[in-house]
Amino acid sequence: MSSQEIPEENLPAGQDTAHGAVKVADDPFADPGLPPHKPRIQDIDERAARRSERAVAFMFTLSMLATIGFIASYVIFPVDKIVYIWPFGRVSALNFALGWTLGLALFFIGAGAVHWARTLMSDVEIADERHPIQADAETKAKVMSDFAAGAAESGMGRRKLIRNTMFGALSLVPLSGIVLLRDMGPLPEKKLRTTMWTKGLQLINMNTNEPLRPEDVAVGSLTFAMPEGLSEHDHHFQTEIAKAALMIVRIQPEDIKDKRELEWSHEGIVAFSKICTHVGCPISLYEQQTHHVLCPCHQSTFDLSDGARVIFGPAGHALPQLRIGVNDKGFLEALGDFDEPVGPAFWERG
Repeated sequence: MSSQEIPEENLPAGQDTAHGAVKVADDPFADPGLPPHKPRIQDIDERAARRSERAVAFMFTLSMLATIGFIASYVIFPVDKIVYIWPFGRVSALNFALGWTLGLALFFIGAGAVHWARTLMSDVEIADERHPIQADAETKAKVMSDFAAGAAESGMGRRKLIRNTMFGALSLVPLSGIVLLRDMGPLPEKKLRTTMWTKGLQLINMNTNEPLRPEDVAVGSLTFAMPEGLSEHDHHFQTEIAKAALMIVRIQPEDIKDKRELEWSHEGIVAFSKICTHVGCPISLYEQQTHHVLCPCHQSTFDLSDGARVIFGPAGHALPQLRIGVNDKGFLEALGDFDEPVGPAFWERG
């Protein structure tokens, strides 16, 4: 389209309509201004505004109900209840309910706020004057002149050896940051799944450092044990004892309610992990009459006469049991490792 075909009112400033010549104007793009304000229906119809107000209030109310549901879920669902929900599969009922209710509570707060802002709050547009941010020609020339003088004085063009080695140094320096990532590893692999306990390892009393005999464990007593071959002077002692620490109690066989616990015991002597399944605190408080052990950190309570299941507190899993027996010398020994990872639960128990 030629300039003769463009309406005169649409030509930029400086257009010579007679000869078609265009002169460069100071600002070739004229300020188009703001479009005319179009009121929303809520601005002119109070009934529509009331509907929007009720919609926002309804979403905020749903958020409150979801928050109440979050609190109710924490009370209703036991920590060890597993349910099947398609398409998620088998999940913790408590975690699923807490996640959905909290998510809905936050979503409806956000949705209500957005609807409030778009329908009821003021939507009048306000323009701010734009000022040029580029430097003037004199400043540009001074900067370029200084840069050229600095480059010449540095000898970057002539001394290529310095230039190339500098670029090499700058390129390699970031690699030091990548090397620091090594401290994030190595990966645990299966170290969290297993402990030092293997078949044939004797149970060593942590107070006397002597192997335990069945007669050393009295009914109602609590004894702490560690694997044979582990010493407090070993550099890996803390790492291994954090997984392998045992508590040994003796219960009358007729008082043991869990069938597997009875099968894995020896004459009523049972061995359970000492590491709480909540956050890994060492368990040390035992009540003889009820056979309950208490974690001193957050009061998780386990019943040692019923598979060490959780009967109170935030722990999510029972304490793992170690199957024990007696060797030829009459000492208590392990008959394998724990059947599940010890300590705090990690994703899908490993």
